Amino acid sequence: MDPAAASSLMEVSGGSSDGGFTSVSRKKSGGNRKRKLDTGSSMDTSSEPRPCKRPDFPPICGERLMGDKDEMRKVAVPAHRYTPLKENWMKIFAPIVEHLQLQVRFNLKTRNVEIKTCKETTDVGALTKAADFVKAFILGFQVEDALALIRLDDLFLESFEITDVKPLKGDHLSRAIGRIAGKGGKTKFTIENVTRTRIVLADSKVHILGSFQNIKMARTAICNLILGSPPSKVYGNIRAVASRAAERF
Repeated sequence: MDPAAASSLMEVSGGSSDGGFTSVSRKKSGGNRKRKLDTGSSMDTSSEPRPCKRPDFPPICGERLMGDKDEMRKVAVPAHRYTPLKENWMKIFAPIVEHLQLQVRFNLKTRNVEIKTCKETTDVGALTKAADFVKAFILGFQVEDALALIRLDDLFLESFEITDVKPLKGDHLSRAIGRIAGKGGKTKFTIENVTRTRIVLADSKVHILGSFQNIKMARTAICNLILGSPPSKVYGNIRAVASRAAERF
């Protein structure tokens, strides 16, 4: 080998003039360093103290929850319910004013029952209860049955039309209404007693008052009657469902 080439090879390889080689230390990769930094930072965050107790907020008084402004609800009254409303006005007026501490009036111009909160109102849900009570009476329920909406919390109103279940017209619609009512109202009374609900048939509309589970049972029975099931089969189904529900609860 040429001496000049050998000397240049030694310079490139970092060797010394005596022919030996020097060991070069390997550089540490940046990824390991970054990984170590990440682990260190995660340990730092985990060492921070965590709150062990839930925040404790003081209860809000009823006056602050009600607000300064008075709220009002309106319930429209159709023409065929004017006379029953006039006859039972004191039965409707007394529980709304005395028990719920609300103000109520019938507006002759707009034909609405207007219910309004006042300073004496303490219950937050009183306005909703009163509006549901008046609405139930306007839909056709008796005042005694509608009063349950004020006394109990787990009662609801549900309305639907017969044509929503099956598109019927003319005599077919009339027969469906007859199957729901039964002879002398027997079928409707049976469904009410078994499911512990109250049902109102107003032309092609059906209104049900009761708890969520009972409304579901009554609605299923009425839908089966609309679809053409015989009343005896419907009676057996709802009695079986009602007995299972009674055993469950």
